[in-house]
Amino acid sequence: MRILLADDHSEFIEELRDLLHPHHDIAGAVADGKALAEAASALNPDVIISDISMPVMSGFEAAAKIRSLGLKSKFIFLTVHSSPAYLRKARSLGVEGYVLKVHAFDELLTAISSVLEGEVFVSPELQPSHQS
Repeated sequence: MRILLADDHSEFIEELRDLLHPHHDIAGAVADGKALAEAASALNPDVIISDISMPVMSGFEAAAKIRSLGLKSKFIFLTVHSSPAYLRKARSLGVEGYVLKVHAFDELLTAISSVLEGEVFVSPELQPSHQS
């Protein structure tokens, strides 16, 4: 599986590469939403893993742009935003995965497998049964 990464923190991108590289091909990594939309169009990855808060264009804007291009890449947000409103916005854009960064190293590989199998993956603590 070819994965495209997007996050404006280069150290975090490197940690993700270390986590994912043994299992998946990293097709590329970018640092802003505009570059993500351009790279997704050029590379047509199987999975896109993106932050929401990025410069130039947000992850939400990039996801909308990528969907408008007709790309079939599975999309996972990897974010610090635990707000149900952010999750609803992501789902409204057709994003298949939503993983909190604090759980990235525990949940990301499972999230990738789930979305590739056509399922939706949301960090368990954001699921209704875990919220008070």
